[in-house]
Amino acid sequence: MTRTDRVFQLVGSCNNYPWGKQGEKSLAVQLHKKTDPNFEIKNDEFYSELWFGDYPDFPARVLETGELLQDVLQKHKDELLGKKVIEELGGQLPFLPKILSIAKALPLQIHPNKELAAKLHKEDPENFTDPNHKPEIAVALSKFEVFAGWKPLEEVQLLFKRLGVLRQFVPAGIEDWSELTLREVTRSLLQADEKTVKSVEEALAKASKEELGKQTYILDLLPRLQDQYGATDNGSLVALLCMNFLVLDAGDAIYIPADGIHAYLSGDIVECMARSNNVLNAGFCPPADRNNIDMFADTLTFKPSTRSKDSVILPSQDQGKVKIYKPPMSEFDMLRLSLFQGEGEDIEAHRGPGVMIITHGNGTMLADGKTFRLKEGSIFFVAPGVKVRIDSPGGLEAHMAVVA
Repeated sequence: MTRTDRVFQLVGSCNNYPWGKQGEKSLAVQLHKKTDPNFEIKNDEFYSELWFGDYPDFPARVLETGELLQDVLQKHKDELLGKKVIEELGGQLPFLPKILSIAKALPLQIHPNKELAAKLHKEDPENFTDPNHKPEIAVALSKFEVFAGWKPLEEVQLLFKRLGVLRQFVPAGIEDWSELTLREVTRSLLQADEKTVKSVEEALAKASKEELGKQTYILDLLPRLQDQYGATDNGSLVALLCMNFLVLDAGDAIYIPADGIHAYLSGDIVECMARSNNVLNAGFCPPADRNNIDMFADTLTFKPSTRSKDSVILPSQDQGKVKIYKPPMSEFDMLRLSLFQGEGEDIEAHRGPGVMIITHGNGTMLADGKTFRLKEGSIFFVAPGVKVRIDSPGGLEAHMAVVA
């Protein structure tokens, strides 16, 4: 690339968390391999995420030169980041895009808000590597199962009333639940010892359909989670008893706010978040990997608007053949372009930069006066003010995070 290049191809970084899909079953590593042919896929390895932003943990590089994307952006801020990012969003790529391939539940987690993130970064910069918040969206590429947000309060309260084994977790004297009740119940579930968790799960597995009501899916999910993490993981109780369980189809999206509790369960997704890698874990991981439970519980949010499945779903807006997902945050929008055989579409220029990945098919892109070949796994950086034209002879799907 040259100093004047405003569109250029990237290569991402793949990682190996144990919840990822194994070997070539992982879409993340399949896409990575198509951009980096020298990468060797090992079928005894788990490949969980493909990162293609400028965050230093698993950074993207310019495909042609091997330069770190972060270094290139800092050298040419005006041309590649633009005025909005420099003046309003910290002068660096404000989002972090990824592909996730999920075989089993990720840790039960929240991402601290800006105030807590700044505090944790100052106190423990090795584990909390930035002072930023991390709201995020996930767009399904296939069937996607996820625990996200809270069930309506009355549903949780009814379950704890019907199942006597659960009453030990409810503060004494409570009849009508409040947000405070749900916080303390969650804290108690996460602090329960292994013997207690095991006994509760045994009772839960024997619960009748009448006791569970419309939450009978618990009987199907409990043995799956036990197979993945054993019968003593506190995360199973919180997820099954208190959280929404959703099954999304390709193209559906969810939004997880800062402090939003979640645990992805299975599927392939495009994920994008504010530029951060801070996380607090409380389940679906070894006890040594869990953060302080009191801090976790105290950080949880229980706004009435977050206590339903509908509050988690992120709707899209159609603009021609492009779906636009607009999370309630300033760092980015996500675009999903779907072209059938012989179709094409324009993507208008934006005020800030964009990063695009081809998740299916092939085609060509005309941008900044040049023509680029597109294939599955191709990742491109697009500078502010650059209009893009994409055509596909056989069909194509692309996802693009942009600063609008």
